[in-house]
Amino acid sequence: MATKQLTDDNFQSEIDTSSVPVLVDFWAEWCGPCKQIGPILEEISSDYEGKLSVVKVNIDENPITPTNYGVRGIPTLLLFKNAELVSTKVGAFPKLTLLEWIDENI
Repeated sequence: MATKQLTDDNFQSEIDTSSVPVLVDFWAEWCGPCKQIGPILEEISSDYEGKLSVVKVNIDENPITPTNYGVRGIPTLLLFKNAELVSTKVGAFPKLTLLEWIDENI
């Protein structure tokens, strides 16, 4: 299971209809730290298949959603459970740190 790209148009419906918690990665092509955690998020997506959905939102192509959630720096990770925002993490972190954060919140 690979990460899925979301847009301003489908973001809310994807969050609202997900049967599992959703990890959203706000990123941009020019962002070095975003590129660092990209492969880690792909691994997490595979590791947590069926338990967690990992999605990405390109902030340059979709400016409305990050603005709605107050995203000021990237990468910004938002974790939704039952369509409610439960936790936010800003910055690039090692896989172990991200797994601990996810496990604490799902």
